[in-house]
Amino acid sequence: MPEEVLFESESSQSRDEIASYLRSVAEKLERGEKITLKAGTESITMEPSQRPTFEVKAEREGPTDGPGELSIEFELEWDENGETADEETGTLKIE
Repeated sequence: MPEEVLFESESSQSRDEIASYLRSVAEKLERGEKITLKAGTESITMEPSQRPTFEVKAEREGPTDGPGELSIEFELEWDENGETADEETGTLKIE
């Protein structure tokens, strides 16, 4: 399925700054509010469904015999019509 990037922002941030962004998203999810993303002149507002798919991924990119780049990715996914795919890989725990 083709992918269309509607908004993208990438910048170096402190852990505290990142935690603040994640807290803002968490609060909006708890209250059932829309989420607006803004960077410069770009802006998009999205309203996650009641039960979006939550994907968490830990990755390492780079050569197998040398240092690479590590990442943790958090993704919310839902159909535009509000439906959610029933896809589960087990109960997520973050410790």
